Amino acid sequence: MLRRNQRFLTQMYVLTDLAVMLGLFLAAYWIKFQSGLLVSYITVPFKTYLVWSTVYAFAAVLIGFYTSFYAPKRRKKFSRDVLNLLQVQSLSFLLLLSLLFITKDVHISREFLALFFAMNLIGLVVYRFTVKRMLTVLRRRGLNKRYVLILGAGSVGRSFHDQLQLYPDLGYEAYGFLDDFQDEHDSVVQKRYNGRPLAPIVGRLDELETLLRENPTIDEVIIALPLDAHSKYGDLIKTCEKAGVKTLIIPDYFDLLPAKPFFDNFAGVPLINIRDVPLDEMGNRIAKRTFDIAFSLAALIVLSPVMLLIALGIKLTSPGPIMFRQERVGLNRRSFQMLKFRSMRVSTDADASQTWTVENDPRRTRFGTFLRSTSLDELPQFINVLLGEMSVVGPRPERPFFVDQFREEIPRYMVKHHIRPGITGWAQTNGLRGDTSIDERIRHDIFYIENWSFFFDIRIIFKTVLKGLIHKNAY
Repeated sequence: MLRRNQRFLTQMYVLTDLAVMLGLFLAAYWIKFQSGLLVSYITVPFKTYLVWSTVYAFAAVLIGFYTSFYAPKRRKKFSRDVLNLLQVQSLSFLLLLSLLFITKDVHISREFLALFFAMNLIGLVVYRFTVKRMLTVLRRRGLNKRYVLILGAGSVGRSFHDQLQLYPDLGYEAYGFLDDFQDEHDSVVQKRYNGRPLAPIVGRLDELETLLRENPTIDEVIIALPLDAHSKYGDLIKTCEKAGVKTLIIPDYFDLLPAKPFFDNFAGVPLINIRDVPLDEMGNRIAKRTFDIAFSLAALIVLSPVMLLIALGIKLTSPGPIMFRQERVGLNRRSFQMLKFRSMRVSTDADASQTWTVENDPRRTRFGTFLRSTSLDELPQFINVLLGEMSVVGPRPERPFFVDQFREEIPRYMVKHHIRPGITGWAQTNGLRGDTSIDERIRHDIFYIENWSFFFDIRIIFKTVLKGLIHKNAY
């Protein structure tokens, strides 16, 4: 039943996409040639435009199948759908331009093509968003449900069930549990979660085949058994596949895995990569490093008058050097000297590297207070970027004393050293600066490391410029 429903939905998506693109073609043609809004001269008949637009629409559908655009989307975020849509439409548009070049059909209006492409992007995004919202409303009302059977009523199975209760918009509902220790788990399963009863234990594991045969409403089976039940996995999966039911496994060590585990292959053996880092790929590293160098050179050139005024202000307001160097821990746990404009009085305190800067810190100069509150003291770090010690965007580096302390106290703290530290980062643009939670900072840093992309960096830079320079915790 699940596969039939999915095939029907896929067919509906394909037909609706074609209809929407045809409607948008007619709208674009009217705006360009008949509305009078744009200057136009019809040198190519309507039939030619219709043929090429049909080619574009069918190309988009074929590319969509090839790129898994029409794969089930119930568990995917809408932002991922938008990204896939942009990829499909861009590839289809490039294919159309290539065919026009090959056939030497040069009289097609370029303005019309640009208008048609833009309207396709906007129209399809709006249409997909509307469909997703409608499905969400229906699922919250109990319609379009999918039922899952959970194998294992222990801590892993109950945890999954609890999480499922928190996302009713996904349209999943637990049919029940199968467990060989029913008496042991029954009392726990009967507890209520947020006012809603937990699904019951409906049988033992050896009743799986009978249950799937007698209950075709079960769409998916979730195996949530402990590690010591590993020997049962093979037979359970065979039973599910025999019944034509999709099977998913929650490993007993799922809390050690990242949000999006990556499966690797080593010597022909599949492996779970605990920490998939996009910047481990050479192409991504080269792209990020090239951007860092170009951006830092441009920033130093453009900001050189500001930096000169800052240097003059430091000299006029307090004795001592203009620059302040401090040891920080960077890529691969290696130390480097991070540069800053000096914002404090020169100190001989040997323990300065082991103390936090606090609000109204008496060590700061008046001009230094201004520099720190506006983050202008960080500008010399573009030199660290050019030297390859830092990146424009990345987790903020910390002093060795605190690294040694946090590595023992904060889980996964050292993961941040898999990539170069940054002048700004995802944590900082979300308000995690100064005296804020280290746990939250690391959570944001790991999210950035696992989800890095060039456009993510651009987003963080824009966010930093727009609202990240002045912050109440920057002292």
